[in-house]
Amino acid sequence: MSPRAPSALPRNAVVAATTITRHLREDPALFALLVSRRLPVAVTGRVARRILRHAAPESTSPVVLAAALVAGQDADLDRRLAVAVEAAPRPGRRARTTRRWAAEIAIAAGRVEPAEALIAAAPPGAARARTVARHQWYAGDMTGAVAQLEAAGRPAARLATRMRAELDVFSGWTPTLPERPAVAVDGRVLHVLINSLPHTGSGYAQRSHSILLAQRDHGLDPLAVTRLGYPVQVGRVLARDADVVDGITYRRLLPARLAPTGRDRLQQQAELLLDVGRRFRPSVVHGTTDFTNGIVARAVARSLGVPFVYEVRGQLADTWASTRPAEARASERYRLFQAREADLMRSADLVVTLGRAMRDPILAAGVPEDRIVLTPNAVGEAYLAPPLTPAAARERLGLPDDGPIVGTVSSLVDYEGLDDLVHAVALLAPSHPTVRLMIVGSGAAEPALRRAAEAAGIGDRAIFTGRVPRERAALYHQALDVFVVPRKDRAVTRVVTPLKPVEALASARPVVASDLPALREIVEDGVTGRLVPPEDPDALAGGLAALLADAGSRERMGAAGRDHVLTHRTWAANAAALAAAYERARGTTT
Repeated sequence: MSPRAPSALPRNAVVAATTITRHLREDPALFALLVSRRLPVAVTGRVARRILRHAAPESTSPVVLAAALVAGQDADLDRRLAVAVEAAPRPGRRARTTRRWAAEIAIAAGRVEPAEALIAAAPPGAARARTVARHQWYAGDMTGAVAQLEAAGRPAARLATRMRAELDVFSGWTPTLPERPAVAVDGRVLHVLINSLPHTGSGYAQRSHSILLAQRDHGLDPLAVTRLGYPVQVGRVLARDADVVDGITYRRLLPARLAPTGRDRLQQQAELLLDVGRRFRPSVVHGTTDFTNGIVARAVARSLGVPFVYEVRGQLADTWASTRPAEARASERYRLFQAREADLMRSADLVVTLGRAMRDPILAAGVPEDRIVLTPNAVGEAYLAPPLTPAAARERLGLPDDGPIVGTVSSLVDYEGLDDLVHAVALLAPSHPTVRLMIVGSGAAEPALRRAAEAAGIGDRAIFTGRVPRERAALYHQALDVFVVPRKDRAVTRVVTPLKPVEALASARPVVASDLPALREIVEDGVTGRLVPPEDPDALAGGLAALLADAGSRERMGAAGRDHVLTHRTWAANAAALAAAYERARGTTT
């Protein structure tokens, strides 16, 4: 990796301090929750549980409510919020402050009804206006939130300015850049990313890295640039101006000062990215979802006079709505989000996406089929080598080998349905006394999943590894006897095809998955795994039991899955398809 410049640390410290200050001013409850999720669960969970053990049963102090939220003790949090609502009429300044903070924590936790009840009991003033606005913003009423703050006047002006700027971005604002055409160098591809290795290990970052490696091996010359302020804004204060991972360069945009609003920071990002583009002279600019990233990539491509490629990796408006009540899909934010994504796709010279289920809404948005390229999640590197047996992989990882292990490698978020997997294994436990559950990964749902395993009586059989090093991920796939994708039935899960089950198939492991359109593109029922009704732990337990009882079926399905992936889903094949599509796009823009 390239050395850090001497001035990087003080510069990054200023950026980090500015970011922390802004979040503390604008939404302290949400910021505290996000910080807690970036810390090791073993640490935050232990501290939170200690606070709860010493708290009075009826305490509704902000610290106790936050501890219940961080510890994943949903029932305790709901009970304490109900106590706060019951006590809402209590007079006194201290009681009013406690109610307001309880409302803020309820908003951050997505507890709509107690939040509304606590807000209703709050006295008028700027503090109440800020809480009301945050609640409206959470629900997707962006214009209403801004109006609430602007009516409150100067005490709410800072938050009003931030929300007004973000509403502008959702309403059609785009960065403006002068025309600065440069002589493009054939084969150079400028990728504009949200995040990346080595600081983020998500499926998004893994896919990006695999595409970059495959393009390099195909003879292209890719350069990746991440969003403004990343990774300093996610706590990496020692970040360099560039990281090199497996020979792939990730450039960082780390100015000494960040612009004050999200809209202005996007303009700042576009200007800095254009400077990179002028020096690199790409023949194509390739941006990814969401639209805030895409409009920056588009502005730079248009300024340089080269094709703009937009890669749709998810339906992020649906991802946002999936964590809220059903009416969120009728909200202003959802409507504007969808409209901006559709506009960006229609304006792109080429739209790249992951599968057929994701292609359909792109076609519905008005993008011609001949401008859409499918590059499915795929495999390369470690997954191309012959996989180890489960016993051999467990030995390397130091895992127990006294019975079968079922589980998953995933981000631990609610829509992945891992609570259903916990319940399914609990149903299996009486008839399968040696079966173990392993969940590899980290995320907001981890504390609740750990508690669910304990409550279901399988705490001693459940292995939670947390985030694992990228170079060992293939071993964890191979340590499983059956890989499970128990996704909930949501708009986002019906269309977005995940990466991890593809890697599991390449590892010759059968996959039991929820019967959803996107997952049907990966798992062929009865051939490479089993499809079961989503959100049905009994059916999931039945699918697992059938495979655990038949080692021959596991072996046949695993072999069929590996053969299919190596034939149809490799990053090398994707790189070839993208290179040809880039050439076609260049031909239509010259």
